[in-house]
Amino acid sequence: MSHAALTRLQQGLAALKADHLERRRQLLDGAQGAHVTINGQRVVSFCSNDYLGLAAEPALVQAAHAALDQCGVGAGAAHLITGHHRFHHDLETAFARFVGKPAALLYSTGYMANLAVLTTLVGRHGEVFADKLNHASLVDAAQLSGATFTRYRHGDLAQLENQLTKGTAQDKLIVSDLVFSMDGDIAPVDALLDLAERFDAWLYLDDAHGFGVLNGGRGGLSERARASDRVIYLATLGKAAGVAGAAVAAHVSVVDWLIQKARPYIYTTASPPLLAACLLESLRQIEAGEARRERLREHIVQLREGLASLTCGALMPSATPIQPLVIGTNAAALRLSQSLLRHGLLVPAIRTPTVPAGTARLRITLSAAHSADDVAQLVETLHAVA
Repeated sequence: MSHAALTRLQQGLAALKADHLERRRQLLDGAQGAHVTINGQRVVSFCSNDYLGLAAEPALVQAAHAALDQCGVGAGAAHLITGHHRFHHDLETAFARFVGKPAALLYSTGYMANLAVLTTLVGRHGEVFADKLNHASLVDAAQLSGATFTRYRHGDLAQLENQLTKGTAQDKLIVSDLVFSMDGDIAPVDALLDLAERFDAWLYLDDAHGFGVLNGGRGGLSERARASDRVIYLATLGKAAGVAGAAVAAHVSVVDWLIQKARPYIYTTASPPLLAACLLESLRQIEAGEARRERLREHIVQLREGLASLTCGALMPSATPIQPLVIGTNAAALRLSQSLLRHGLLVPAIRTPTVPAGTARLRITLSAAHSADDVAQLVETLHAVA
């Protein structure tokens, strides 16, 4: 007997493949880095978010080995039972100090952190105002919060102002990526804060891709935003920080409220303490990492100058390690990605629905772990295969 639901799934999978939208996992052997082995092939990787090259940094590896002897592997319980280790506490304290906010709270993932903040701070009597290009986790969190969910065109503060003017909710929350993951552009933090102050709203900024890279590694907040009690700041710790997890930094009362009420924090086992120990070392590396950031900036300039005359696509404006090369159709972006792979270069094709139709692209991400020769190889190969 046929299983109708299973048949529909199989038909859906076939349709994805026909539309060049099928996704496949790449199998990584060995440590993350600029040069990796994927599916048995040695390649130069331009698709990792390991912007500072810390994922395999020996100092972090040593910190992990040392922590194993002190705390073992698993946390064993939720934070509010017996899972909150000294390493977790020390990391929260160090992170808050580093980003210039009064307090911080550690989460196992950035996705969980976004779910926690939005579902805890606003409910069915609130309204969330969100940039249309926000990360999927922010979209899901807004929808699950029960609040009215209002989206504004990417970067269109005039539309946002108009929406805030019409809003009647008691609790308002403006939420935005700080560095947009598919475009690489940076949100206008102070302009968003101006609106938050005028309309008495929270401002929540997801800095997944700016922390460790911008402003001496402290992320994309302006000094004014660091000092504001209404600004809540998220940094993910599995990208430039090279490990895993996320931290939310805010006013002490906000952090205390999240501890009391945030379901994604309360009802889950704490992350392994050894990861927090690694992250303490990562913070030290980030704080002292200006040479890494300077090398990264040099790579960005080299890539943009080298691809300025490329005929098969155009780089979007970006001063961050995320350098999107817009190609157009899903099929064309996929073909170009596959052609690069045959030359030993791993650059992912980003297709709908992740990006709007007609803007499929190669998402080139640069790392301090790359060499100038790596970047030159990518530039030369793109011109050759174009």
